[in-house]
Amino acid sequence: MSQAPSTSRRVYLVTGGNAGIGYFTAEQLAGTGATVVLGSRSAARAEAAMAAIRARVPGARVRSVGLDLADLGSLRASADSLEVERLDAVVHNAGVLLEGPERKETTDGNEIHFGTNHLGHFALTHWLMPLLEAAPCARIVTVGSFAAKSEHLDLEDLQTRSDYQAKRTYARSKLAQMHFGLELDRRLRAADSTVSSVVVHPGGALDSLTPSRPPVHVRRAGVLLRAAPAALVLQGKHAGARPAVRAVLDPGITGGELWGPRVFGLRGRPHRERLWTQLEDPEAGRRLWDASVKATGVTPAAHRR
Repeated sequence: MSQAPSTSRRVYLVTGGNAGIGYFTAEQLAGTGATVVLGSRSAARAEAAMAAIRARVPGARVRSVGLDLADLGSLRASADSLEVERLDAVVHNAGVLLEGPERKETTDGNEIHFGTNHLGHFALTHWLMPLLEAAPCARIVTVGSFAAKSEHLDLEDLQTRSDYQAKRTYARSKLAQMHFGLELDRRLRAADSTVSSVVVHPGGALDSLTPSRPPVHVRRAGVLLRAAPAALVLQGKHAGARPAVRAVLDPGITGGELWGPRVFGLRGRPHRERLWTQLEDPEAGRRLWDASVKATGVTPAAHRR
């Protein structure tokens, strides 16, 4: 896509839109003229992000809603607070990555990576579905991670109650998100829904290769020079946002596809990838779905048109 089309009457929600890849996704979508809603746990960080977007995109139509994916009981209110008649796309981007050795849980008693990154988005989709179905051709875009490519789900221990390792648990939670996005699309197709679900990943996106967007992100002098060798194979978070933006805007993309950077899956323009081997197993997606329904008490149901 050489130029983003005008989408002045559309409404997009970006979870975690106040920082990182979520911020740049929101900024790029705001450039199309659409109304972009930033879902964020922090009102102050959301305000800072909106100010940064307005500084880059004159006339940008951005606002925010409180969103805490680690608190399942709060998500219905977050969806209601959108106060819109329809939602043309949601980008499931927000996530948590802890680095400490201790396993932690959400307020609902779920392992924090799995509970926030996957279960939170799973439940949020349920509450957003009426708004998505009210749009002519809405899209759910789930942002996975390249780190998930070397992982497999442990369907017998999705909550990582044994052998906890933070980075591995994070990668598996992102893999769970990707399985969810694909299983969701299978169910949407079965229900003949006008909503579609697409999975993307940002490749290798580093802060050191990301342009400054004060106060959201400030790149210190000399950092880019030191990071120059990494730019041969990796990219900044502004570029990492492009697969998600492409998945929202490109009408030629269909549900059930996987999109990521062109060069080794790590950098470059977005392109459609072949599904990773572990994502080709619909039985894993079905079992994850059933476990997610049990853990959240909701199921993102589509209605036949």
